Amino acid sequence: ALESVSALRSKPAGRVRLLVPRFAVATVIEPKLGEFARKYPEVVLDITTNDSRMDIVAAGYDAGIHFGEYIEKDMIAVRVSPDHRPVIVGSPDYFRLHGKPKSPRDLLRYPCINFRHGDTGLYRWEFENGKKSLSVGVSGSLIVDDVNLVIRAALEGLGLAYMSEGAAAPHLASGTLVRVLESWCQPFPGFFLYYPSRRQQPPALSALIDTLRI
Repeated sequence: ALESVSALRSKPAGRVRLLVPRFAVATVIEPKLGEFARKYPEVVLDITTNDSRMDIVAAGYDAGIHFGEYIEKDMIAVRVSPDHRPVIVGSPDYFRLHGKPKSPRDLLRYPCINFRHGDTGLYRWEFENGKKSLSVGVSGSLIVDDVNLVIRAALEGLGLAYMSEGAAAPHLASGTLVRVLESWCQPFPGFFLYYPSRRQQPPALSALIDTLRI
């Protein structure tokens, strides 16, 4: 009986406060949520979805999830997704009306769908081709902060869209979206779970890391 009680006490318990951008929820959190809850029923997973790149320590979070390029160097980072690859897509009707851009700089002359990353402002589309890299501040009549709205607007022919290859895949397969500038859209490191290096890692956070890491 004493051994059973000891085993119960050794199981991870407590609360883990996690900050996650909305575009990481579907690919990182949702596929592992059920597994984590069943494996660690004594852990309360407190998730906040927010696209702002806030200071997780100052805001009282135990850990966060974001793209590797946005994580501060003094954080410990654990990979929780494969590499991502961006795509530039538009509807067939859009291309019939506007034609196709041949280089990233051509995008300055094309209606595009802008995406706002929380309080960091509009995202500048990033490109890389061999040793060449550049970012382009596109323009258009629509600014959104939701990936599903980006997809819907692109399907409606409202502009070119910049999104992950995974999000565009079913529409590329059906032909309702067409990709352009493919050679300029190279893979980049995906999502990482990160937490302060100076903080002792609680068992509940260790359990979450073990579940999400790839």
